[in-house]
Amino acid sequence: MTRHFPRPSGFGSTWPSRRRITVLAAGLAVLLALTTVVALLTGRTPVGDNQPAEPAAGSSSTTSSTGPSASAGTGSVTSPPQLADPVAFAKAAATMLWSYDTRTTSRDQQLAGMQAWLTPETRYADWASIAAQVPDPVLWSRMADQNQYAATTVTEAHYPSAFKEALADDPSAITEAYIYAVTVTGTQQIAWKQGGAGAEDRSLTLAVQCRPSADCSLVSIAPRVVP
Repeated sequence: MTRHFPRPSGFGSTWPSRRRITVLAAGLAVLLALTTVVALLTGRTPVGDNQPAEPAAGSSSTTSSTGPSASAGTGSVTSPPQLADPVAFAKAAATMLWSYDTRTTSRDQQLAGMQAWLTPETRYADWASIAAQVPDPVLWSRMADQNQYAATTVTEAHYPSAFKEALADDPSAITEAYIYAVTVTGTQQIAWKQGGAGAEDRSLTLAVQCRPSADCSLVSIAPRVVP
């Protein structure tokens, strides 16, 4: 008898278009004084050949605007590093977002671990864009049934050209909130029961906050990859 297993989830291979990243857009508009950057960081670009299931329409009710309770711990989700360099932090954040282990981590723990990376400045924090990267409860359960997990290798990270150009035009603008746009690329290796495995390329643009007096933190995930 042939057994059919659920298709492995890419978990992060595409960025949702249901909600525009309004906080990020507004923040970059203030920081960079350049509307083209805001336009580039909105919209949607799928990444990779395999597309994961989109979070269920009602799944947002499982998390509040400030995130889940962390009372159950954070499972295998790594803690945010103490870094002052935006590019280095973006690499670490992308690795965290593209890595998971349903064998040791529940969906709530995954969300709680991700929330720990979020900036405490609510004016800029866009938790919804980060939480939307986690599959809905039904899909997460199916992934757990197959012991699915993923590891990540980041290959490159850089400031998008539009960000660098805008910053060069007005260097002082960054001091408003110290939010940087960083595009990260890498490879996600996925494995599941009975030797199942696969790998997919990943790319995304993150907004990270790195104030001079504090460690970097995650602001938002742009739904479009910026060159």
